Amino acid sequence: MNLQNKVAIVTGAASGLGLATCRGLTAAGARVVGFDLDQTRLDEALGVDVKGIAVDVADEGSVKAGVDAVVAMHGRVHIAVNCAGVLGPCKTLSKGQIFPSELWNRVLGVNLTGTFNVIRHAAFAMSANEPDEGGERGVIINTSSGAARAGQMGQAAYSASKAGVIGMTLPIARDLAEHGIRVVSIAPGLFESGMSAGMPQKVSDGLIEKMLFPRRMGKPEEFAGLVRHIVENAYLNAMTIDIDCGTR
Repeated sequence: MNLQNKVAIVTGAASGLGLATCRGLTAAGARVVGFDLDQTRLDEALGVDVKGIAVDVADEGSVKAGVDAVVAMHGRVHIAVNCAGVLGPCKTLSKGQIFPSELWNRVLGVNLTGTFNVIRHAAFAMSANEPDEGGERGVIINTSSGAARAGQMGQAAYSASKAGVIGMTLPIARDLAEHGIRVVSIAPGLFESGMSAGMPQKVSDGLIEKMLFPRRMGKPEEFAGLVRHIVENAYLNAMTIDIDCGTR
């Protein structure tokens, strides 16, 4: 898909991978609308080049209102990139306390159900698009994680939610193929972001030590570059791409 003048929604847009994706898609010529919880934080992060809308991805009504607002603003939606996520670290059993169900539900609600909320409503909007010369109407990109396959201590909910993103990628791509909509997920390793900033130094150092080359955290701009490539490469579909510098 040619990004010039295409309309893109990016969740988790106020920081980290989402913010870098907003900037990358805008630089490539797309008209981007960022979703995040806090309108003030969105406006401060995005500036004047990208419109921000306060949306709670875990709330289906909020997602529908946000997508409807984008359609009202730009007439259509071509791209949706799901970057919204929460970590919610907690051991299954620690100091005589079990993992609280409300935290489990919150992490799964944002990372997995929230992703599916955006997929559903964005796909509905995309289905109304006129197909391009290759028959394409839209592209949906989700964010999983290396933790989906190699979660660390205290990441039970996070790992489960990110494994769920991988698990639903293929069936949703199959569901949406008849509409000319591609679905691809990205599984980033350790990236410079708000999530990694809260990680204990010992844990992050241990992960970096397992990398190949370059042995460092990923840069948000590198994630955004992969997003752009997925949008532009029409033969990428129904898969999860690791971007982790060979971390195993």
